[in-house]
Amino acid sequence: MKPVAIFRHSPTEGPGYFAIFLEQHGIPWKLIALDAGEPVPATTDDFAGLCFMGGPMSVNDPLPWIDGVCALIRQAVDRGVPVIGHCLGGQLISKALGGQVTGNAAKEIGWGEALAEDHDVARHWLGDFAGHRGTVFQWHGETFSIPPGATRLFSNAYCANQMYALGPHLGMQCHVEMTPEMIATWCDQWAEEAAAVADQPSVQTPDEMNGQVGERLPAMRALSDQLYSVWIRGLAR
Repeated sequence: MKPVAIFRHSPTEGPGYFAIFLEQHGIPWKLIALDAGEPVPATTDDFAGLCFMGGPMSVNDPLPWIDGVCALIRQAVDRGVPVIGHCLGGQLISKALGGQVTGNAAKEIGWGEALAEDHDVARHWLGDFAGHRGTVFQWHGETFSIPPGATRLFSNAYCANQMYALGPHLGMQCHVEMTPEMIATWCDQWAEEAAAVADQPSVQTPDEMNGQVGERLPAMRALSDQLYSVWIRGLAR
């Protein structure tokens, strides 16, 4: 089986639980570290699927790899190669497919919940989560529009577009790939950012984020297992 290409845009925003899930299901993967200067592949020929992780930058920044990534996403969609995006990754998919990425009304930082839609597409992707709340992790100040032809799966009071699907492709504003180690690293690395907006109800302190790992992580794992299980069904075997 061809590997899943996992694109990393920042050293501390690696594949996390997504890679663990792939390994548990015998699916090979290859890290493409754009943050370390690796080039964007010109074609999807060598990959069963594409995964895009998060990053502190904006898809609207004049970065040298943005156009190449968007072109690769469009090629994958045209060829039916499954694409999945986490936070920045979901924004990249939206941008590539004709959506827009703009500032969100509020920053979301930390543990939170999102309310799932309840329609055929949601039931396909979310199973028993359809029509109910799911636990997610957040760290973003921008948001995407739902790209043409896609269907919203999750929303919440602070950010209307939390997740969408288009055929075998999945874009997320939220994070479901987090590990305790990633959370601890982000809380240390970006403590000042969280402190600057600590008065907002959509923001947690680093102590709160780290302190709720034991309580919240199992619920998020259940959601990520559901989403990733559906996504890997589209991979060419």
